[in-house]
Amino acid sequence: MVPMELVGVRVELPSNTPIVLLRVTNDPAPDDARMLPIFIGGPEATAIALAHQGVEAPRPMTHDLFAQTLEAMEVTVEKVVITELRERTFFAELHMRSPGEAKVMSARPSDAIALAVRLDIPIFAEDELLDEVGYSEAADVEPEAEEVVEDFKDFLDNVSPEDFA
Repeated sequence: MVPMELVGVRVELPSNTPIVLLRVTNDPAPDDARMLPIFIGGPEATAIALAHQGVEAPRPMTHDLFAQTLEAMEVTVEKVVITELRERTFFAELHMRSPGEAKVMSARPSDAIALAVRLDIPIFAEDELLDEVGYSEAADVEPEAEEVVEDFKDFLDNVSPEDFA
């Protein structure tokens, strides 16, 4: 398993589909770190981006409620692992512990990452997955794509929870 960090949420062209970007944290060449892009839905992108920016909604969002429920039940999420890509679908696991019992649950990567950001827990990816779909950060990015990403970053910088109420 390889430790990852959340870079952020971006928009992929030409489909205008949100992706969450994870970066290897212990890459021997940090300027050329491997990235793992995962296509996600719009609501999940918003949930991850708001939590990543430290924005608190006036009422608990679904992932906030799940985190609070786990805490109330004395369940600790120890880590998130992005495990595989099968038939164009990413899979993840939540590694959890309750008093006297360890459990691993299958999860959508977007939900697992949204929870990880809220609970400040580590994210990992399987080596084989990174070898299969990871790419180098130094890869060329089309100028038009950079512009759309910057526009989306600007949107994320200015969005508030009230915009989604």
